[in-house]
Amino acid sequence: MSIPDHARANFQTLLRAAADGNLALMECIDAVTGEQRYLICAIGRDKTDFVFTPFGHLVDGNPFDAYLLPSEPLPDPTRS
Repeated sequence: MSIPDHARANFQTLLRAAADGNLALMECIDAVTGEQRYLICAIGRDKTDFVFTPFGHLVDGNPFDAYLLPSEPLPDPTRS
């Protein structure tokens, strides 16, 4: 499994924002579940306005319980 180009580009943007000191942690409400979330956002400017671009949210609880590492694909039983 490889990381798609759009995810790599977003990660590079996130790294640049961090290097420039342009990251924010914002408290928001999940649009689907209504739950409170803490978002990692890059801060940009549009003339005199600030623009906050969300890149992800912090995991509630133990992040090691929330995700699984990708595993090797299972063999296809129809192929010899």
